[in-house]
Amino acid sequence: MLHNPQKRIIFAENIFMAHTSEYQLVDVGLWRDYELIDSGDFEKLERFGKYIIRRPEPQAVWRKALSEKEWGSADARFVLDVQNANGEKGRWTRRNSMPDEWTIGYKHGDMNISFVMKFNTFKHIGVFPEQADNWNFIYDNVRRISSPECNVLNLFAYTGGASLAARSAGAKVYHVDSVRQVVNWAAENQTASGLADIHWVVEDAMKFVKREIRRGNKYSGIIMDPPAFGRGPAGEKWILEDSIDEIVSLASQLLKEKDAFFVLNMYSMGLSALISDNIVRSHFGNVGTQCGEMFFTDKAGRRLPLGTFVRFSR
Repeated sequence: MLHNPQKRIIFAENIFMAHTSEYQLVDVGLWRDYELIDSGDFEKLERFGKYIIRRPEPQAVWRKALSEKEWGSADARFVLDVQNANGEKGRWTRRNSMPDEWTIGYKHGDMNISFVMKFNTFKHIGVFPEQADNWNFIYDNVRRISSPECNVLNLFAYTGGASLAARSAGAKVYHVDSVRQVVNWAAENQTASGLADIHWVVEDAMKFVKREIRRGNKYSGIIMDPPAFGRGPAGEKWILEDSIDEIVSLASQLLKEKDAFFVLNMYSMGLSALISDNIVRSHFGNVGTQCGEMFFTDKAGRRLPLGTFVRFSR
C-alpha cells in the first residue's frame, strides 16, 4: 500500500562570524496528497491525490526499485516526444479513467491551499511539491510580521503556491509571471483555495523589478523561482547564469530593512546552493541565510534532489 513519506530538507545555516557552516537534516511537513513512490532510470513515480503519475526526472540516475509492471500501473505517463533545449517537451498517455483536471490540497497550521492539476506538453502538472517547506517559511514569516502593510512580491510565480501561502497569512500579494496562461491557472488555484485579491501581473520579471525601484516601492517579502531559460511576453530573453546576479541585486533595493524575508529557489542541474548563497550574501550582506538542497525520499529510501534554495528573514 502507498504511504505518505515525510519530506525532508538539508540546509546549511551560515555562521558568518566564525566563517563556518553547520549542516543539519531537518524533518518538515507531511503531504497528505503527494508522495514519491519510486525513482530511477531517469524517471519518477509519484502520487498526486489518488492518481499515480509517471514522469521523466533527469537526476534519477540510479536503478528503479519497483518492477516495470508496478510502474506500468500509473494512471498517466509523460513520454518525451520532441527534444528541445531543455529536453522536456512531449506528450501524455492516460488511462480512460484519468480526468483532465483534479484538485489536491496542502495544509500547514491554519494555511489550507489547493491546486488544480492539469496536463501540459512540458511534463508539469501545476505544482512543485518540494516547495512546501518554502511555503511554510513564507506563511510563518508573514504571520510573524503581522502587519496590514505586509506586502509580498512573487517573481517567476508560475501557478502560485508561494502566492497562496503569503495570501493565506494575510499579506498583500503581487504575483508576477510572463506567461498569461499560467497566471490564469494561478487564479484558478486562488479560487480553489477560497482566497481573493491577489494582484496578477503578466510581465517580464526584470522589467517589473526595475520599474518598482523607479517608483520607490518596497516589499516585506520577495520570492523568486527563476527558470534556467525563459522568454518574456515581448520576447525578452532570460538565461539564469547571465541574469541571476542582477535580479538579486535589484531585489536587495526593494526589500524593506526590517520585518522582511527573502526566498530564492532554483532548479538547474549543476548549480550548487552555495552559488545562490554567495549571490544573496554579496547583495544583502550578513543576514544569516539558510541554504540547502530540497529532496523527497522514495519508498526505497533514495533521496531525489529537486532544487536548491537560499532564504533569510530579518
